[in-house]
Amino acid sequence: MLKKTLVILTLPLLSLLAIGVATPLWGVSAQPASQTARSAVATDAPTGTLQKMIVENGSVTMDLDLNRLSGIGLQPMSERQNADTTTLHFSAGANSFFPILVFNDQLRGPVPGSMALIPVEAAVSASRTDSSRGEPAAGASASQATRLPLQLGASLKQLAVEKLPSGQGVDLAVRDSNTGFTFFNIQGHQYDYDPAAQSLAITNGKLVISKEFAQALGRPSDAGSVVGTISVGAVMQPTEITQVANGQPQSTVMPPMQHAAGPATPTLVPGPDVIVGEIDSIEQAGNDATSVGLGVGTVSCNNGDQPIDWHPLPNTNHPVIPQNLYRMSGGADNTERFEQIGQSWMKHAFFALEEFICGTCNTSPPCVTGDQLCPGCADTYVASLNYDQDLIGSRAWVNPFTGVFPSNPDPNNHASHNHTGTSHRVTVATSDLIPAQNSGATYFAEADYISPTEYTWCQAHPGQCNMYNNVSYRPFTVSGGPTNFTFGAAGPTVRTQPAIQTWALTGATVTQVEPDPGNDGIWFMGYKVTNPSAGVWHYEYALYNQNLDRAIQSFTVPVGPGVNVTNIGFHAPPQQPGFANDNIPGGNGYSSTPWDVDTTDPDFITWSTETFATNQSANAIRFGTLYNFRFDADAPPQTANSTVGYFKTGSPMTVEIQAPGQGGGGTPTPTPTATPSPTVTPTPPVTPTPSATPTATVRPTPTPRPNPIPRERPTPHPRP
Repeated sequence: MLKKTLVILTLPLLSLLAIGVATPLWGVSAQPASQTARSAVATDAPTGTLQKMIVENGSVTMDLDLNRLSGIGLQPMSERQNADTTTLHFSAGANSFFPILVFNDQLRGPVPGSMALIPVEAAVSASRTDSSRGEPAAGASASQATRLPLQLGASLKQLAVEKLPSGQGVDLAVRDSNTGFTFFNIQGHQYDYDPAAQSLAITNGKLVISKEFAQALGRPSDAGSVVGTISVGAVMQPTEITQVANGQPQSTVMPPMQHAAGPATPTLVPGPDVIVGEIDSIEQAGNDATSVGLGVGTVSCNNGDQPIDWHPLPNTNHPVIPQNLYRMSGGADNTERFEQIGQSWMKHAFFALEEFICGTCNTSPPCVTGDQLCPGCADTYVASLNYDQDLIGSRAWVNPFTGVFPSNPDPNNHASHNHTGTSHRVTVATSDLIPAQNSGATYFAEADYISPTEYTWCQAHPGQCNMYNNVSYRPFTVSGGPTNFTFGAAGPTVRTQPAIQTWALTGATVTQVEPDPGNDGIWFMGYKVTNPSAGVWHYEYALYNQNLDRAIQSFTVPVGPGVNVTNIGFHAPPQQPGFANDNIPGGNGYSSTPWDVDTTDPDFITWSTETFATNQSANAIRFGTLYNFRFDADAPPQTANSTVGYFKTGSPMTVEIQAPGQGGGGTPTPTPTATPSPTVTPTPPVTPTPSATPTATVRPTPTPRPNPIPRERPTPHPRP
């Protein structure tokens, strides 16, 4: 990846776009010039494309030393045995006016402006560590928010990173955006710009107590003390694009802000591209004795330049919308494990509203409004529509990669079964939600739009395949109980990333895996190793299937010689019971039987469910589900290869993880994957998934970045 680091240039360049491109690019005089001067301009002045870019979305992390903030122990952190640290997590406000100038893809410098900071997960996670060992110290509290200085805690929800004008002796500062009070000056930082991803990184920033903050703390002598560090990662989008010739601006365009998946560009991506632009809410619709039924409100955006079919049933050319709920908990900081605790059937889309929510909306022909979601346009389904039991059908009908499902029999036929308060909805056990039983846990709603239009277009336009970015997630808080719950948004929607990516923000490793590129979907391997006590390591693995039709049937972890393994565990989300017309053989829904654990080979632990040949309704990891595997061991982690076996078709493959010891000896023999046989009940007319290629695509995915949609948007129109 090409990265270009900030090169400090002349002030005239930095002021160029701030004053509306009113002066020559390289500070060339605008007064009448002699022929000699004109010749010099033509020879020496630059020619190219100058972009003024602002923050589309991003994340900011502050690591603060609580002792130093309180005036205790101002010696360097590395010299103290017990460091009391707090990490504050923020997302950057959407469209924050924190401009940078980029000329011919090279960062030229920042322009004075401000980046709003939005607290994520209450902004604070903390750990007290023994710096000599890097291990959690006894007595570490779960949250240090109340231990922040009063002034800083009161301003936590209105902080901003500001680029200051020149001549102030400081480049960046952290301020209260409402009052202008400066808490920290930032020193020693570096700017890195990636033109391919249009992303800006600010690294190695030291948080220095300002004079006014030191005065407010009653310790004026502490002004200038370093009390922590700050890092920023932001996706940038152009707001002005100027063509420059011989140092003179020739033309300027102001592209619409797309709020697109990944890097913003002046135009929509080629082809149809439905994404979840926003997750509006989680709402409880009903309950039974032990569970609740939830719905997730969604706003879809067509991030592509082609319309997406949105025809209602019985036409099958429309997206389907599964919804999920996850919980992160466990360990000293409640980030040890990431589990799925609920899943729904699929909402069948109908009638696109063509809303102006995603930044632009082009309803011009050939797009047919209502029957198609036009380029740049949005469509809202409030939670009550997404949990309407008569509008949602079984996941078993659809191929998640192609988006294809049948029209006959009707996949949305509910005539032959009755509903309870949880039927077909995001069904979650109340024990997984009650706050007193889940202290410190955080929750994440996830939604997906699976569209056959994208797959069909991809077949005709191989370079325009947009079936991999349809999932987004958002953090939520949970209150209430024991049977009725309310959910509050705890941060912005993170677009085009599955919820497992939030685990990567806590130190987990999350890798994207594509077994058969172009023919089947993707899944993610996540793992995290912690050291809860001396001589004990906890190994936590999470396998998430985003849109892989073949599903996953077995998972093998190597174990080094002589390693003792205890507390072997497994977790999977609850399955829906059997319903008429759910397209699941046997009439009892998918199995919820926990996976078997085989430890007979001393070099491996293998978890597995039944094969496809044995039971087509076995508890495989199907699309839109995440399963967990865990154990404790008395050996530290080493890089090793796990083996993953597939359910419907395809050869087993290896995926890199961390495992105890030296990773075991030899290669395991996983449970063979049978060739699929015809399903007993009617199946969708999908294209068969070919066997896996010998070498699968395995690549790390980027750290997710929040991408909120504009703060103000129209109220959704009533549907017919």
